[in-house]
Amino acid sequence: MSKTIAIIPARGGSKRLPGKNIKLLGEIPLIAHSILYAKEHDFIDEVYVSTDDVAIKEIALQYGAIVIDRPQEISGDLEPTVSALKHVLESIDGAVENVILLQATNPLRPKNLVQEAFTIFQEQQVDSLFTVSRSHHKLGKITNHKFIPYNYEVGQRSQDLEPLYYENGLLYIAKASVILNNEIITKEAFPLEVNHPFANVDIDTQEDFDYAEFLLNKTNH
Repeated sequence: MSKTIAIIPARGGSKRLPGKNIKLLGEIPLIAHSILYAKEHDFIDEVYVSTDDVAIKEIALQYGAIVIDRPQEISGDLEPTVSALKHVLESIDGAVENVILLQATNPLRPKNLVQEAFTIFQEQQVDSLFTVSRSHHKLGKITNHKFIPYNYEVGQRSQDLEPLYYENGLLYIAKASVILNNEIITKEAFPLEVNHPFANVDIDTQEDFDYAEFLLNKTNH
């Protein structure tokens, strides 16, 4: 029987916010938010954490994830996420059909997001799905010290902008075959729009962490 698994890649090295994956957000380590979120869903058969770090490994095991030790050669700063996902698939037994990628740095997700996303993924019969949010920024390029508007004309109201979207990192789902082909988002991937404050959280700095904490406290009260 083919499975649906969740994979949470979590390296030890973080230059801008050292030890961020094990830093306490609320009352639990950052990475635990994604592990517990995945474990709430019956259709996710197993939750894996891919890491090169002993402290992350201990916490992941404590919260009920299966840990795959990530080799040093695919743990560098410039290594794409797909390398870690592929390594997990190649390290485990049994047929995996679908992979849900949860990034530890996006710890806050709307409660029903993964359930809704997985239903759409199956109904649309796509090979990958990822979450996007609408940008309300007036974007432009700077060429020769001149600002050239990209998605608007000067003087235009922001609510009249042509809709543009960004990949928010909350959730990715892909067929295992796609990942084994070194992809996560294919050309035919389904973009699932999520407009929620949690979509603005991607932890890279102390300021990002503080903002996540603020949203978490606000949601819990």
